[in-house]
Amino acid sequence: MIVPSYTFASTANAFVLRGARPVFVDVRPDTLNIDERLIEQAITPRTRAIFLIHYAGVACEMDAIMNIADRHGLLVVEDAAQGVHARYKDRWLGTLGHLGCYSFHETKNLSCGEGGALVINDPILEQRAEILREKGTNRSQFMRGQVDKYTWMDVGSSYGPSDMLAAFLVGQIENGEKITRRRGEIFDRYATLLAPLVERGLIRIPVVPPHCSTNYHMFYILTADIEERTALIAHLGAAGILAVFHYVPLHSSPFAQSLGVPPTHLPTTEELSARLLRLPMYYDLTDWDVEEVASAVLDFYRSRHAH
Repeated sequence: MIVPSYTFASTANAFVLRGARPVFVDVRPDTLNIDERLIEQAITPRTRAIFLIHYAGVACEMDAIMNIADRHGLLVVEDAAQGVHARYKDRWLGTLGHLGCYSFHETKNLSCGEGGALVINDPILEQRAEILREKGTNRSQFMRGQVDKYTWMDVGSSYGPSDMLAAFLVGQIENGEKITRRRGEIFDRYATLLAPLVERGLIRIPVVPPHCSTNYHMFYILTADIEERTALIAHLGAAGILAVFHYVPLHSSPFAQSLGVPPTHLPTTEELSARLLRLPMYYDLTDWDVEEVASAVLDFYRSRHAH
C-alpha cells in the first residue's frame, strides 16, 4: 500500500490491521499532500492500493493519481478526514477515489466527538461494504426482503454511531455551510494579519491551488526551523495561547521499523514536519481572539528580528 508518511497513524493502521505493509512516499512542498510525481516509482507487483490524505482540507492532485491507479490496476482510497466540504475541480473530496473516508472526530469541522463515514464510489464494492458494516452478515439484505434469513458472510464489526452521536452530527451537518463560512473568515483574517511576515519571508502560510476549494480545516505557519518553532510555541504558551505542531512522520516511527519498512529518507516530509505549527482554528474563535493570536506571533518575530 502506498501512503504518505506525513499523516496520522489511522491512515496506515487501516491496512496494517489486515496484514498489508505500508510503502511511504514523500509530500509536495506546497500543499504537504502526497507527491503524485513520486507514486509511480514506489509501485511494485505487490502494490494493491494508493492511500492518500487531503491535508488541511486541500485536495491532492486527483487527476494524476487516478491516472496512475488506472494504468496499474490499483484502488485509490481518499483519507478525507480533514476534507468534508472541500473540493477538487468542483468535485467533493471523498468522491473521487474508489473509496472515501470522512471523520467526525472532535477536532474536525463537523463533529460528533467520535465517528466517521465511508463513501463507496465504486458500485462493485457496495455489497461487501454493507456486509462489513453489519458485523459481517447480510442482515441488510434480509431487512429488505432479499433473503429469507441472514447469516455470517465475511469479516465485519459494529460501525454504527449511537443515536445520541448521530443526532448531534445531524445538527452539525445542517449548519455545515455556516461553519465553513465562519472558518473561512478566520482563515482569511489570519492571512491578512500575518501577511507582513509572509512578505518578509519569515514564515509561510497554507497554499491552496486555484483548482482546489478548501474547507479551512487548519491554519498553519511554517517557521524557519524546529528551534524557531519551539521558541514560538513557548512564546505563545506564555500568552495563554495553545499552538501545536502536527504529525511525526510515520516512516521514522518505531512501529514502522518493527514492520520491516526499509529505512528511508523523505526530505520534504522531514523538513516541513519539523517547521509546521498549527494556530488555533475553530468555529467559536472570535475576531478578537484571532487578532490576539496574530499579535502574539507578530511580537515574537518583532523581538526576534529587532536587530
